[in-house]
Amino acid sequence: MDMTVNSTTLVTEPVSEGNGKLLDAPLASGSTATLSLTDKKLVCVEYPGFVISVDNMLDSVGGEQALTKTYADSSKRLELRFRPKDPYCHPVCGNRYSSNNLLLRVCRRKRKGSSGEAHITMEILGLIGTTYKFQGMADFQYLAMHNEPDGSKVSLYDKVILRKPEKKEFFDLSVPLFLPPPLFSRLDGPVDYFYRPDSMHREGNMQSLLLNENLIGPNRARRPHNAIFVNFDEKSIPTEPLEAAKINWKKNSIHHSDIKAEEEMRKLFERRPIWSRNAVKANVDIHPEKLKLLLPYLAYYMLTGPWRSLWVRFGYDPRTNPEAKIYQVLDFRIRCGMKHGYGVNDMPVKAKRSAYHYCLPTTVNKAVPQPASLKEFTQDGTSPSSAKPSSLRYILKESAYVFREGMLPPYRQMLYQLCDLDVEQIKGIIQRNDGKEEVCDERDGWCLPQTADDLRDIISSMITQVVRAKRPASSSPKLKPVRAGRKMEESDEDDEEEYDDEYKPSEGSENEMETEMLDYM
Repeated sequence: MDMTVNSTTLVTEPVSEGNGKLLDAPLASGSTATLSLTDKKLVCVEYPGFVISVDNMLDSVGGEQALTKTYADSSKRLELRFRPKDPYCHPVCGNRYSSNNLLLRVCRRKRKGSSGEAHITMEILGLIGTTYKFQGMADFQYLAMHNEPDGSKVSLYDKVILRKPEKKEFFDLSVPLFLPPPLFSRLDGPVDYFYRPDSMHREGNMQSLLLNENLIGPNRARRPHNAIFVNFDEKSIPTEPLEAAKINWKKNSIHHSDIKAEEEMRKLFERRPIWSRNAVKANVDIHPEKLKLLLPYLAYYMLTGPWRSLWVRFGYDPRTNPEAKIYQVLDFRIRCGMKHGYGVNDMPVKAKRSAYHYCLPTTVNKAVPQPASLKEFTQDGTSPSSAKPSSLRYILKESAYVFREGMLPPYRQMLYQLCDLDVEQIKGIIQRNDGKEEVCDERDGWCLPQTADDLRDIISSMITQVVRAKRPASSSPKLKPVRAGRKMEESDEDDEEEYDDEYKPSEGSENEMETEMLDYM
């Protein structure tokens, strides 16, 4: 790999395909010259420092091998370590940019004491199509040092780094506690947070003066959807919507389709008193923003208990009606792992979003494939780009809320109502205590204890069979290795997934229910 280096720029040559033309002629001041381009491709590294030793400079970026490996992967950033031999040195990362630059060598020769014109030679060495720039801030550095009682500092590198095979005595030595941080800052660029003062804490605010406690109020403005939220332990349930919800819906239901959607929604709640949001969206064609106004007009929202995250018809109390057992919610999450017959990378159902989907500073954020959408936008199944706005539909497929044998859920976390689990074995478990319901429990509702766990096991087993049937040749599935700095997939059913843009189900967590509650305030 040929290299040309000056004080701040390193130019490497990964591919050599030709040579440039050389102009060797005296040029007058202000004159021009024509040079032919070369096919030689170069990579430029704007090194953040003055290069005195080329070898030391190459060691700081990992050598020619590391440069070639980084260049071959467009998703990686170039790592520079100012202490290459220190394994605890935190790197400075360079960003990769496309460029259309030329590397030009210009030589100007003039004899001393001569009054004649200078002799200038110019040569195009290559085309620079990729440039690495170090624009981030240097992060914290962590040294393996120990402070002695007398104030002196002692290096621990010889005690914590295994440089050669050692005997048992080496591992029995007493070593001071040294715990380096597993991760430094994930961002190496400055970020503006745009902090804003809370209106509750402004000087002279009457509401804050009436409070006796120092409360941290929400900065987010309350949304005028006027939904009524009910906890499982509340004594009474609402029988009619808030007056503001009535006014809000009447003011916004001006189109004929809105009136039609209201009629369809009323028929839904007459046929079945409790619905999930996705079930409603799969049965009524209505704009999502209009749905936020219509649901609080016809039903109240349960925050906790066996009907959490569901909309209940006004005046209907499922806690006093054993018939409401079939409307209870089952929070199901697909289990991934070798013991289930497939790994996280072999799972056909891709995660929509996850807390694990982030990139370390050594990688570049790239677009990830999105899961298949449940929305059917047109009547004839044409793509959204070819459809007219008048033919748009906002209705989901049946798989958004119904589970049958041989079916894969569209998302890794689903909220199913028991009546929507169309499997005979599941129905038998739900009906084990029909006619013998006595107490409505906050966890199991009208069902027998551990019913939800039994249903999850059955559904997981059925999904495992479907996945194995789709991959008959892979009797021993393999887990793809996860490279350092790359995006990680979730590895168990405990990872929480949002399967709707504004709908985040959770099992037994009131704090997480507040996420959706804010969308209706």
